[in-house]
Amino acid sequence: MIAILGTGKMGEALLSGLVRAGLRPDEITATTRRAERADALRERYGVQVAGNAEAAKNAETLILAVKPQDMAALLAEIAPHVSAGKLVISVAAGITTGFVEARLGDEVPVVRVMSNTPVLVDEAMSVISAGAYASEAHLKRTENLLSPVGKVLRIPESQQDAATALSGSGPAYFFYLVEAMVDAGILLGMPRAAALDMVTQSIVGAAIMLRDSGEHPVILREAVTSPGGTTISAIAELERHKVRAAFLAAIEAARDRSRQLASG
Repeated sequence: MIAILGTGKMGEALLSGLVRAGLRPDEITATTRRAERADALRERYGVQVAGNAEAAKNAETLILAVKPQDMAALLAEIAPHVSAGKLVISVAAGITTGFVEARLGDEVPVVRVMSNTPVLVDEAMSVISAGAYASEAHLKRTENLLSPVGKVLRIPESQQDAATALSGSGPAYFFYLVEAMVDAGILLGMPRAAALDMVTQSIVGAAIMLRDSGEHPVILREAVTSPGGTTISAIAELERHKVRAAFLAAIEAARDRSRQLASG
């Protein structure tokens, strides 16, 4: 039995992915604050919905998907029902395994996960780190849960805040880029729908090339960049406006915010 404690956007994304991956709805319990939300989850997925304490008591694997600022209260509520025989998976940004372990006690195995919203289309990037009491078997169990909905990568926990900034928030950067490129198409006289189609397919195609070719992104970019051509003119403008430096600063800011969330 798996319990997802906190079924907001990310919690529901993971829930839908587990159901698509073949987990039976009667093997999943979800928790939520609002009765209407509970009714919607039952109707949409056929899963059980219960209170946090009941879900934690009955499940073997707990996925903690509440907001970081709500994690301490959740852990206080479920601690009496969580033993060392359970696996606790935390997907809350900035929350360390040590934070969870200290509030659960009893040497409970904890695995920290940062996933992202492409879990909705089975293309998530999930990075996982073991806590002090999590074994290879616990990491394998976590990987088995997450691998049907995307790629899973193990990293040291010291790199989790950076992963949050890079891949956790990463889809938003691409959506922001698409917004800007579509606006540029409209500025050039292109209908919005046509601009969106062209930009979306260009990004999808480029991403697949990058993933499947094994080439460095510099090589792929240079293949499009002819001497004195249109692409190099655009790249020169991006460099003039320090777009690369802006991305570096933005991702650092996201990393710093992840650390702030961890410290409360």
